Amino acid sequence: MLLRRSLSLCRVFDATSIPRFYATRASVTVGMRREDPQRIWERRAPLSPKAVKELVEGGVNVEIEHCDRRVFRDQEYTAVGAHIVPSLDNSHIIVGIKETPLNEVITSPIPPPPGSPPRNHAKVPRTHLMFSHTAKGQPYNTPLLAKYVTAGSHTDDSLLLPRLIDYELLTDEVSGKRTVGFGWFAGGAQSTPRPHTHPTLQSIQTALRAIGQRVTHGGIPDSLGPFIIGLTGTGNVAQGCLDILSELPIQKVEVADLHALVTNPKPDMTKVYLCHASPKDYFVRLDGESYERSHYYSNPQLYRSTFCETVAPYLTLFLNGTGWSTNFPRLMTNEQLSIALDKARLFRGARFTNIGDISCDIEGGLQFLTRATTLSSPFYKISPPPIPGANASLPSVQMMSVDILPTSLPLDASYHFSRELFPYVESLIREYQTGQEDQYTDALRRATIAENGELTTKHQWLLPGVQEYYYNQKEASHSTTADLTVAEPATPVQRRRVAKKKLLMLGSGMVARPAVEHISKRDDVQLIVAGNSLIELEQLAQEFANIQYRVVDSKDEDGMSSLIQEADAVISLLPAFLHVGVANLCLKHRAHLITASYTSPEMRQLNSAARGKGLIFLNEIGLDPGIDHCSALDLIAKIRSSAQRVQSFTSFCGGLPAPDVEYTPLRYKFSWSPKGVLLAGLNGAKYLLNGEISKIGPGNLFQSQFPNVPITDQFELEGLPNRDSLLYRTKKYGLTDVNTLVRGTLRYPGFSSLMESFKDLGLLNNVDKIRLPDWQSFVKICLEKRLRTDLSTSTSAQHSYSEVIADLIPSEKVSELHTALEWLGLLPTPVYSYNKPLPPLPFDPMTPLEIFAYLLAHQCAYKAHERDMVVLSHEVIANDLETGEKWVYTSSLIEYGTPKASAMARTVGIPVAIAALLVLDKKISMRGVIGPFDRCIYQPVLNGMKAAGIHFKKTKTLWSPSLRTVESSLEENSPRITTPRKHNPLLPSLVRNSRSTDEKLTLITLVGNLSSKSEPSTASGDQSGRTVESVPPEAPTGESAPGDRSH
Repeated sequence: MLLRRSLSLCRVFDATSIPRFYATRASVTVGMRREDPQRIWERRAPLSPKAVKELVEGGVNVEIEHCDRRVFRDQEYTAVGAHIVPSLDNSHIIVGIKETPLNEVITSPIPPPPGSPPRNHAKVPRTHLMFSHTAKGQPYNTPLLAKYVTAGSHTDDSLLLPRLIDYELLTDEVSGKRTVGFGWFAGGAQSTPRPHTHPTLQSIQTALRAIGQRVTHGGIPDSLGPFIIGLTGTGNVAQGCLDILSELPIQKVEVADLHALVTNPKPDMTKVYLCHASPKDYFVRLDGESYERSHYYSNPQLYRSTFCETVAPYLTLFLNGTGWSTNFPRLMTNEQLSIALDKARLFRGARFTNIGDISCDIEGGLQFLTRATTLSSPFYKISPPPIPGANASLPSVQMMSVDILPTSLPLDASYHFSRELFPYVESLIREYQTGQEDQYTDALRRATIAENGELTTKHQWLLPGVQEYYYNQKEASHSTTADLTVAEPATPVQRRRVAKKKLLMLGSGMVARPAVEHISKRDDVQLIVAGNSLIELEQLAQEFANIQYRVVDSKDEDGMSSLIQEADAVISLLPAFLHVGVANLCLKHRAHLITASYTSPEMRQLNSAARGKGLIFLNEIGLDPGIDHCSALDLIAKIRSSAQRVQSFTSFCGGLPAPDVEYTPLRYKFSWSPKGVLLAGLNGAKYLLNGEISKIGPGNLFQSQFPNVPITDQFELEGLPNRDSLLYRTKKYGLTDVNTLVRGTLRYPGFSSLMESFKDLGLLNNVDKIRLPDWQSFVKICLEKRLRTDLSTSTSAQHSYSEVIADLIPSEKVSELHTALEWLGLLPTPVYSYNKPLPPLPFDPMTPLEIFAYLLAHQCAYKAHERDMVVLSHEVIANDLETGEKWVYTSSLIEYGTPKASAMARTVGIPVAIAALLVLDKKISMRGVIGPFDRCIYQPVLNGMKAAGIHFKKTKTLWSPSLRTVESSLEENSPRITTPRKHNPLLPSLVRNSRSTDEKLTLITLVGNLSSKSEPSTASGDQSGRTVESVPPEAPTGESAPGDRSH
């Protein structure tokens, strides 16, 4: 058995297999240091007494620091010829297990061994071997790494800094697997509750065997469902788990079998099921091709993990044995943990609430692993973030992440480790003695992180972190000196060095991260992020070390006031209705203000007060409004500078799921509040097209869409007019003499039609408040509010229901509506296999629109691996005043989300950040309540966006009658007339043939679930609710707040 073979190898040190040293060679000193006294459980030793005996017999001087906790006593080492010493100042090679405490790192060089080959220096660098936990850029160990890397230019002294070798990087050149480590023992210990209570591996085996016998004879309790252990990893860690778990009545299952197993009403409960998932089971390529190991390691950015959906929700216990490196996809993110737990609620047992992470990569492969634990306190619990829009919280998850698990088996683990390490120590000794290389030299080079004061080539990417550490140390030293010499005031130069511009950001949601990332690059800006979510704030602070955060509720005026009082400028990413309150506090404390929202009438009223105090209140500097203004004004200005007159301006913008996102009936997902999207659909609109002003009455927007807007040939899009486009004729863009001026919102085809049907059902009713008994009653209750009658007790002829339905919904729309309601979980039907849990029912009465928005936030949220997309496009048609030629200009942006941030977050957060820095740097001369309509604002914002990788593609085409433009497409389809309602011929016969009122209502529900009375339209004109009037292009229009097209 592999386990027994491993034990025998651990306990028997085969001296004959180790090449011997000779006393005639130069004497090298190998030192074994004590482990950090703070690590009270660390008892392992890198070299056993038997290994030390072989070294001493080969002529090597071995010195050992005294340690009471070491599994081997000092007497065992002295008995074989080692010396117990208070320090390792005489050691050429220093070996330990975990990181050396900073104050114990010996960096000074040492005289070479007597009789060794001549060298360029009188001394030689030392060599340190340990698990340094620095190779992945772990910020908490940057101070340790800095001990081995020079702070400035290289000198002769820096060449003598010690060499740092990390055991974790000692690998086999062919297989890439680690050759020195405790992985097997970590895996074995992780598979056992409180392994430190067992003295040996045999004891652990005996305990597990007893548990297995109880399972075999008594079975697992039915309430737990099938007990499924999930395991990842293919190295020694995973093998250790498999060997130890073999003592249980294990039945192995594949990932594809998990769903059937947990949904089986009568599984075999006398078994413990083990699913050993491999990367091909949970990593998928974004291009749809199959997982391929070599391709994955060469192109990790082209893969995403589906572990949260395909594996995690089914597991009772998860043991993670995989490692993780920067730039590779995580096994699970914080958001994916919530997704897994949300799905796990569908099944019996406490699924995915117990996790053991043997890798102990803090915020690594499992992003939600926030800290390591100890053997005395091995567990802690985390509370996952809730699913957006859900009222019910998710269950807490118990984490075990002991980073010294092999310490629980110190004797066996030390024998094993010593045997694996010995040949590498021998190779280093030979290198000091003779300078010769051997079969282990290349492996030692690959495992070297730093040497001669420099990071090795593979680890050069760690240098910025080390440099930042040295810089911060220097600044802290200056600051301390200044504090101690208060009697002598700082010089002007010193004040300029330490004084920072203070910027406060209110809000820590999805937009915050790109903004924080952009601002944090400035050393002269002190950024404080304030919000009411401690989790979001801590995540930002962990990722960006040079920011501070504060927890504050936006309703806490005193708390808000105290923060704004200390700021030079404030970015408000709060909901738009809170901006005016923030603005008043900015007036009180003389702070500038930057927002991404439209300038409200209330904000506009503060213009005089802001100007009087010399303040800038800059609004409309996100995506839309924001860079839509910037790019449009830049394009218009360049056209006018070429002596051309603009005659047509169209602009469309939309935030959409990327084309590769899974299909939903709405062809839409929500990265912002669904309520805002639904309310926007109830607005009216006004635009100018070919000299005619079109007005769309409130509530008629969804039936007034432009069915095909030719923005790109990559995918089809439809457009919706966006509020009052005529505002941009005068004050905004100065387009007083254009024939066409249309601003609209982009959606995928079919969105408007489906939303119109939802509106007809009463789902967008934002007046009446209702309380839901269950989700399947939602549509029926909405219909009753529209009909003002109780459908379940009505005694009228059943024909009337079908007639109402037929009058309400065109027959060609019934199928798509039925599919959408099924997908949302609102129809009680056995036809559609619905396995996604519905959110908890709202507790308080809410309007149908609010309830529908709450449901959409849950059902149509982006999954962790899915990308969003922002599409923004302007088209300008202009006449050349000299030649009479007509030109078509376009300026378009198609931006996709990244693993770090959504496209929406980047295109809102980055321009906000750029604008805030412009304000702090005093690059904006205007004062008062302003927008980005001046070149001094929009030009640097566009330049900054381009530097951040977000830029517009521009085209110029000579117009011809055959050229298809956005304007010509809108003229052809302006707007689409809704098809007249027609009776659904299926409904009357189905109703007549049913046997009871309940049965009839059920049939109506399953066919269309569509009973309501149409509300009469308040708009005159065609059936789309549109009125048309011819108005001279220069006619004035009233001003109102425009709408947000970004949603």
